[in-house]
Amino acid sequence: MTLDPAIAAVLKRSADGLLPAIVQDAGSGRVLMLAWMDDEALARTLATGRGTYWSRSRQQYWVKGETSGNVQHVREVRLDCDADTVLLIVDQAGPACHTGATTCFDNHVLKADA
Repeated sequence: MTLDPAIAAVLKRSADGLLPAIVQDAGSGRVLMLAWMDDEALARTLATGRGTYWSRSRQQYWVKGETSGNVQHVREVRLDCDADTVLLIVDQAGPACHTGATTCFDNHVLKADA
């Protein structure tokens, strides 16, 4: 699958061709996870409406929920002002984190105002 050339032209990728993808829940507004996308993953996400990412550790594409059933139905994809990060606003079915937590940011609070 090929990314629309108009979109590809504005993206500012890392040296390894990746963009960080922040995933946010459409209903609650909570940040669910951070993943990585290359042009192919972004093109697949835009075409299918399913969160599709590049696994840096496994060096392969993965569709969120393909094995767990915890799918992401993508409502919107936005590009930040620097064109170096994408934001996916999704309807998340089930937990987003592979640990079973609702978000990948439920643990390890480094600072919280009381």
